[in-house]
Amino acid sequence: MTAARNRVEVLHGVNFDVLERRDPEIYGGLSLTELENRIKHWARELELDSMFFQTNSEGEFVEHLHRLPETADAVVVNAGAWTHYSYAIGDALELAALPAVEVHLSDVEAREDWRRVSVFEGNVMAKVSGKGPEGYREALEILAKELGKE
Repeated sequence: MTAARNRVEVLHGVNFDVLERRDPEIYGGLSLTELENRIKHWARELELDSMFFQTNSEGEFVEHLHRLPETADAVVVNAGAWTHYSYAIGDALELAALPAVEVHLSDVEAREDWRRVSVFEGNVMAKVSGKGPEGYREALEILAKELGKE
């Protein structure tokens, strides 16, 4: 009997615990809890089981990625600023070897030059940027297809 492949971990990095305090013109004005509730709803619609993790500690983020293959079948990653320079997280994402989609609430291509760089490139199957919370829905749809849910 083949186990269902429907567990998607949504990882949020630095400063997401205070998301509602960040510039609403850029980040949408939602709290992390409100964002996670939306994601949970979209995941259920796609028959995905969503789990969430957030930390402001780069080391904890890496350690969580190391354990992820035991508890998840795919990953949505929005590591915040770490996306642009944390080779440690990029390496841990590669080690996890799970289907992954990188998400950004803001349009990183239209912002500062340093935000246009992603050290996760090559370790994610897609990047969704500038679509606000709806970007997570798109990421889940990509992963649902990859996991054979659509």
